[in-house]
Amino acid sequence: MRTLIVDDEPLAVERMQILCSRLPAITVVGTASDGAAALRLVEALTPDLILLDMTMPEVDGLSVARQLSGQAQRPAVIFVTAHDHFAVEAFDLDAVDYVLKPVAQDRLERAIERALARIANGAATPATESSAAAPSKGDWIEEFWVPHRSELVRVAAADIDRIDAERDYVRLHVGPRSYLMLHTIQGLENRLDPDRFIRLHRSTIVRRDRINGLRHDGLGVWSAELADGTPLRIGRTYLAKAKAMAGR
Repeated sequence: MRTLIVDDEPLAVERMQILCSRLPAITVVGTASDGAAALRLVEALTPDLILLDMTMPEVDGLSVARQLSGQAQRPAVIFVTAHDHFAVEAFDLDAVDYVLKPVAQDRLERAIERALARIANGAATPATESSAAAPSKGDWIEEFWVPHRSELVRVAAADIDRIDAERDYVRLHVGPRSYLMLHTIQGLENRLDPDRFIRLHRSTIVRRDRINGLRHDGLGVWSAELADGTPLRIGRTYLAKAKAMAGR
């Protein structure tokens, strides 16, 4: 798999070259120190994969990925960065993976395996092959990559039970586990499928099939009973939608 390394730090490029040299599945065909150079090299070298830094002067990694996303034949992208708070934007651009620095060999290997699987399944179009444009994604987000210890963990939207706002963060509840992510609850509401999720309070979004029933507590106060027995007060602003869900 022909690979382009893009990073504005020479030591980071050197380390990535060393890590890549241990992976027989990839061949480094070039390096770039900024986004503009990366775009030129993509056109000249037609790589299958880009290992792309996020923060670079002038043209950053997200801008590079946005420009490439409009191409019918485009390389797969793995973001490699020291910052975990760009993960949502990265996966909106159909990134294969999001690897945090300092990069461990086994973590890079897993990312490369995902890139190979993506290309094999046709979800990313290798620039060296001729094909039609990649199929467009749906409007609703299907997965999140959230910080957990020293790496990012994939959380499928379909597995989320509830989302709670915590100041500038949101907490994703998935069974007995929860994950904190830098994002606003309003931003997530706009990107979640409304047929699967409903906002019941200014600080809470719930998966619809996790609601067992609605209860009137008197004085105009309503609450939802969740599948685990937890009562959740419904905000007045969101009561009409909750009742409509119940056919009232």
